[in-house]
Amino acid sequence: MERIELSPDYSISRVIKGGWHLAGGHGTIDEQKAISDMRAFVEAGVTTFDCADIYTGVEELIGKFLKKYKQEFKSGDLSDVQIHTKYVPDYSALANLRFEDTAKIIDRSLSRLGVERLDLVQFSWWDYQFEHYVETALHLAELQKQGKIRYIGVTNFDAAHLKEILDAGVEVLTNQVQYSILDHRPESNLEKLSETYNIPFLCYGTVAGGFFSNRYLDTPEPQEPLENRSLVKYRLIIDEFGGYELFQEALDTLERIGNKHEVGIAEVASQYILQKPMVGAVIIGARNRNHLARLQSLTSFQLDAEDLNKIKEIVDKSEGPKGPVYDLERDKEGKHGRIMRYNLNED
Repeated sequence: MERIELSPDYSISRVIKGGWHLAGGHGTIDEQKAISDMRAFVEAGVTTFDCADIYTGVEELIGKFLKKYKQEFKSGDLSDVQIHTKYVPDYSALANLRFEDTAKIIDRSLSRLGVERLDLVQFSWWDYQFEHYVETALHLAELQKQGKIRYIGVTNFDAAHLKEILDAGVEVLTNQVQYSILDHRPESNLEKLSETYNIPFLCYGTVAGGFFSNRYLDTPEPQEPLENRSLVKYRLIIDEFGGYELFQEALDTLERIGNKHEVGIAEVASQYILQKPMVGAVIIGARNRNHLARLQSLTSFQLDAEDLNKIKEIVDKSEGPKGPVYDLERDKEGKHGRIMRYNLNED
């Protein structure tokens, strides 16, 4: 699996195994099978895992994986595994968040994962009307000085608010954003800022929760209730993009490109983002090891100018989504915001 060096002493796999699907709302989780699958991903070169403080049970599950297999890797330790978690303060806490509150959540992540230092903490903030985001980022920087955090990243920060954090002196390694054929919002002024400060994107939503697959090609528009939370989320993004009919055009185009390279629709969608400027990695919520062969195929092909032009023809027809990254999702009363769960860190 291809890797990228984020700093002189820190590299990650360019495909990151996502953890949201292990948090509930995506079917029953077999703990032992999930742990066994994690090992299979590492052995296949997907050594980087994404989780969050608010992904119920996922930090604990990865912690069990780390403990169980610590002595079973050929290297004799887990130095080749990278765990990226998040710090997502509850919406209800944003107005009065203190250093002690932040430290408590970071300590809990350390305990859940069973590690002495977190590799990367990706900081998220629900609503910019609460102005403590810079102060809270500085709290994370203090915990970094204490040795509890190796690197600080952000999640879903737009250019203006990320610039405030950078101006405060916080060193930001990465920015996790939604980026796909359906969603080009990172290409606004955020991409320019990321180039200036060398802050690569770690991209989720690349395969739209599974919508980018042959399963949905030439099928009627899916009706509610949808199968899982990912499909609910990305069905809304398809609407923003231009609707299900335009999405079918996209699937047909990606299938033809995939046939040319002997890969599937999801692999073309992922490779499209991997070839974008400032993209460090894509986060794929592969549920089990059955997806590994397809993920590994990402190293076997590149999209050429003809492929990219065909995709551009579809994207040029799209209506959106528009605005800064995560702007639509920040509206609690909007259709994107209403599906969010804002207070998952409450005891």
